[in-house]
Amino acid sequence: MIKAVVILAAGQGTRMKSPLAKVLHPLLGRPVIVHVLESLGALTADRTFVVVGHQRRRVEPLLTAFGAQAIVQEPQLGTGHAVMSCLDALTALGDAEVLLASADVPLLPVESLGRFWERFSAGSSKAALVSVTLQDPTGYGRLVRDGAGKLARVVEERDATEAERAVSEVNAGVYFFRSPEVFRWLKGLGRQNAQGEYYLTDLFAALYAAGNPADVFSAGEPERWLGANTQAELAQATARLRRDVVERWMAAGVTVMDPATTWIETSVRMEPGVVLHPGVRLCGTTGLGAGVEVRSYSVLTDTAVGPGTLIKEHCVLEMTRVGADCIIGPFARTREGTVLEERVHLGNFVETKKAVLGKGAKANHLSYLGDASVGGGSNIGAGTITCNYDGKLKHRTVLGEGVFIGSDTQLVAPVSVGDGAYVGAGTTVTRDVPAGALAVSRAPQKNVEGWVERKRKRGEASKAPSGS
Repeated sequence: MIKAVVILAAGQGTRMKSPLAKVLHPLLGRPVIVHVLESLGALTADRTFVVVGHQRRRVEPLLTAFGAQAIVQEPQLGTGHAVMSCLDALTALGDAEVLLASADVPLLPVESLGRFWERFSAGSSKAALVSVTLQDPTGYGRLVRDGAGKLARVVEERDATEAERAVSEVNAGVYFFRSPEVFRWLKGLGRQNAQGEYYLTDLFAALYAAGNPADVFSAGEPERWLGANTQAELAQATARLRRDVVERWMAAGVTVMDPATTWIETSVRMEPGVVLHPGVRLCGTTGLGAGVEVRSYSVLTDTAVGPGTLIKEHCVLEMTRVGADCIIGPFARTREGTVLEERVHLGNFVETKKAVLGKGAKANHLSYLGDASVGGGSNIGAGTITCNYDGKLKHRTVLGEGVFIGSDTQLVAPVSVGDGAYVGAGTTVTRDVPAGALAVSRAPQKNVEGWVERKRKRGEASKAPSGS
């Protein structure tokens, strides 16, 4: 039988009190809906449909990587109406088992979800839902059972009686249906409720009345099944996922000195032997080779780091490739397009952008290297900058191998310095320097003997009182 997944992602999420749609809020570096798509994608359904509406132009591009089809719900009149929007697509599949979930549940436990789907497939019920038991069920729909323990209905909190609100078993918002037969009851849903919406949960009362009560799959770990509906719940989900990720990497051989302060996003990759000091942030597609050490308060984004490299405190690396056995920082910044080959040293307060530094090159202090190529074994003195921008266009600086650049040098691009050349401290290089040459542009030094003493005497004379 065809298996289909339907993800409800059309709502605004008013309880977030944010101009951003709820499913687009970031959770450990990626939108909430991406976590849901990834989790449900592990179930290998035949088709995946995502119901979109609010800010759909921003949601739809996220679906492509998962092969999901967008279905527009306009206007948004509740969860029942969202499923009505899918009826044509689901009916076209013929007989199908449909798993339906909200796009705001980023921590869904895939293994448990897969077991529940297997149980549903093996059974004969027309529908099922997942329930969890909460100490404080405020805000969630309550499950009301009959005397035999069968699910009679699901009551949203706004419509519940005091007795129903006392029920601690709540709806997790994950459903299983047999299509198309179950969905004929959708046409009978009404909007006579506190929110004036079509509740999908009213379907369960209709099934019960028709003698087809839905199954209930009781789940543990409720925090993994519940949605991130508020900023506080989003923060709680982020904290739980962050702990899971850190623990998984420690189990794989990564040393995390202080898990409570370490941020590792889900798309990061590391090899055993990596050492992370307190306060480290690893973001995006960052990858760390064996033996890499990242010290406190460094932030790496979309950066690949080769084995044995040391990244000292307070470094910011973005869209950078770092070779093996390099030493970076402290307080270094590498921007997009930077490539550091093996054994490069990049020291305190050095910034690079679209710069390639060859094997063993060094820039240890207070320099800016933008749109530059630095040959292997070259040394960049403190205070060196590449003047790469003329007000309209960026230009490139090219340094050969074994070049020595003295401190306080300005390299005015486009310019090149040949292999083995020297540039004296304080030089402004505006023309190409041939290989093996020395470039110096300093004005001749002039010493004025006795100047300080004469200046002192002039100052004293100017302060002397004038005659009466």
